[in-house]
Amino acid sequence: MTTLGKGRCWARTHPLAVDAALATVVLVCMVIGSFAEPYGEHGPTWGTRTPDAPSLLLMALGALALFFRRRAPWSVLAVTCAASITELLTGDPRAPVVMCAVIALFTVAATTDRSTTWRIGLVTMAGLTGVAMLSGPLPWYAQENLGIFAWTGMAAAAGDAVRSRRAFVDAIRERAERAERTREEEARRRVAEERLRIARDLHDVVAHHIALVNVQAGVAAHVMDKRPDQAKEALSHVRDASRSALNELRATVGLLRQTGDPEAPTEPAPGLHRLDELVDTFRNAGLPVEVALGQVGLDLPAAVDLAAFRIIQEALTNVRKHAGRDAKAEVSVVRVGPNVEVTVIDDGPGQGQGKGGDGEGQGDTDGGGHGLLGMRERVTALGGSCTAGPRYGGGFRVHAILPVAPVTTAKGETA
Repeated sequence: MTTLGKGRCWARTHPLAVDAALATVVLVCMVIGSFAEPYGEHGPTWGTRTPDAPSLLLMALGALALFFRRRAPWSVLAVTCAASITELLTGDPRAPVVMCAVIALFTVAATTDRSTTWRIGLVTMAGLTGVAMLSGPLPWYAQENLGIFAWTGMAAAAGDAVRSRRAFVDAIRERAERAERTREEEARRRVAEERLRIARDLHDVVAHHIALVNVQAGVAAHVMDKRPDQAKEALSHVRDASRSALNELRATVGLLRQTGDPEAPTEPAPGLHRLDELVDTFRNAGLPVEVALGQVGLDLPAAVDLAAFRIIQEALTNVRKHAGRDAKAEVSVVRVGPNVEVTVIDDGPGQGQGKGGDGEGQGDTDGGGHGLLGMRERVTALGGSCTAGPRYGGGFRVHAILPVAPVTTAKGETA
């Protein structure tokens, strides 16, 4: 920091010391100016006149008042103006006590609004100049009288300029702070959205694989004594499902690692290219699944590809958990114009509240309803729509429309 910068910092932290120094300087200048004679034979001369005791007292009073100019600027202006008028009316020769009023007027102008500044400035200028012109031995057009008018006017203008600059700097600082707060809020919002997305992924992974593990473990326990080969096959499926769940959990939780943490193994995000693998896990768990995969294309955005996979995964998991043992499922993925439509239906009779009339049952996890809620959140985030409810004649239907092209606003701008 430069010497000037250090001086400014010190002045901001010690305002009373600055005011005391200013009052002392003003007093010295007034005393020195009171010895000057501007109308000597050969121009201004020094030491030809001396101030009298009342003038010295008024100068001291005005300088003392400046010490309190920050605490009570209006009172200081009134005191200094009174001292100046008294000196103009009684002083012979006059002492420059009006210098105190000039400093006080500057302080008031720097601490109030513009309209008040000009009103009090005009009153002070007119009052001091009028008294100076109408009293004393000098003619009204003397330069001392015109000097009072000029100095008071410049004090008001300078104070208003300082106030405007301070207001401008404060506005810039406030705007910068507001922008910083906005950036922080945006960062927090994005973090919350990312956490919600990761939570949905974790829910999908855990719900799907744990449901398969539960089913296969039940099959293994049921046929362990009579058909050990089938039990061994079921346990093999349990092992594969648990390994797949661990791998996906590791990849998802790895997104939460900070920079510098040990690098976690990653793998490509699941998508429709793994649809056959997903369907096979349900078929091995005893759920017949038919797949109709249209010409969807390989250029799907990653978010759409992942959302379609997760919707099918969650819907088939709900079918396996709620539709009953004899249920069959059908999966359809087709490209319709700018959208990809994903449909999962089953013909199961359902159980418990799983086939409630409100359409939320089959997606419930112990009545919580997080499965369908997660589907809708995924689809809504992409600008699509998702419906789920009982089918006419029995069964359940999940239908999602995922837009492939970016969503555009009314003005044609990409959202």
